[in-house]
Amino acid sequence: MTGQETAPGPKHKRDLTRRKVVAAGAGAVVAAGVGGSFAAGAFAGEETTAAKGKTATTSGEACYKLTSETTEGPYYIDADKLRRDVTEDQEGIPLTLRLKVIDADTCKPVANAAVDIWHCNALGVYSGYEAMGSGGGGGGGGTPPSGTPTGTPTGSPTGSPPVGGGGGGHEEPTDDERYLRGTWRTDKKGEVVFRTVFPGWYQGRCVHIHTKVHVNGTWTDAGYEGGTTCHTGQLFFDEASVLATAEVAPYSTNTTTRTTLDEDTIYPGNGAEGGLLKLKYKKGAIAKGVVAALTMGIDPEATQDGTGDSVQPGASASATAS
Repeated sequence: MTGQETAPGPKHKRDLTRRKVVAAGAGAVVAAGVGGSFAAGAFAGEETTAAKGKTATTSGEACYKLTSETTEGPYYIDADKLRRDVTEDQEGIPLTLRLKVIDADTCKPVANAAVDIWHCNALGVYSGYEAMGSGGGGGGGGTPPSGTPTGTPTGSPTGSPPVGGGGGGHEEPTDDERYLRGTWRTDKKGEVVFRTVFPGWYQGRCVHIHTKVHVNGTWTDAGYEGGTTCHTGQLFFDEASVLATAEVAPYSTNTTTRTTLDEDTIYPGNGAEGGLLKLKYKKGAIAKGVVAALTMGIDPEATQDGTGDSVQPGASASATAS
């Protein structure tokens, strides 16, 4: 997307030379691979892959294809919590997100990488930016103005027209909320699993999840330090699944006009390579939960600046946990 993420009101919310993520409290769960056994009771109601006797890795994806780079958007917050379950108290359809990170050149798994995810809640609101309304950027939620406008605009408009979420410069957080954000470590198979809720939508953007992959850093008791950002992308959902969620509360109370996958200005339109997730859920019963999976082909030697473009090695910004 280009321009700033603008926000709706409900209608059917860098590279790193030093990076720390704050470890979650006693509720943190030990890491487990996508294709391996999970710790017993890792997530309530989650069937283990060991019990099913099969792996959850995606198939048919060409490992030599780089997953498309996209903008990080205005609402990335470094130093998020180190955790797999990012749900907190957010309502919504349970979503288990299974990602596998591989080297697109060698097809080998990328172990010990730090994977960030962040996305809006069921009504399109981002944590850290609640004051900006649905999707951030102002103009979402609240009571519409009353009365008759006064004054007549003069002159010609300047600058680019506003467009809905996905791009634009970074916005500073307006609050301390951090729901639906987190960072976790890939295992020896390059796999990582998050527990969250199915995202909602806001003005100008289709339903999506933001993600980053960081490599060459150090895992400590305090979190993850140093390293570089080698991938910045977005994960997308097919139209059938989104339409199904729109029938389920609280998504059904979102009155923001929804942008479809085909209408979105960020989704590259190239399927799994562009971040389109492979989804699994019971037809007619999506409210019970969804499993989403994707293999991401990355270049561990690349350095991404959050705009979708690579930057020269050694050119980086620093970030430290607050």
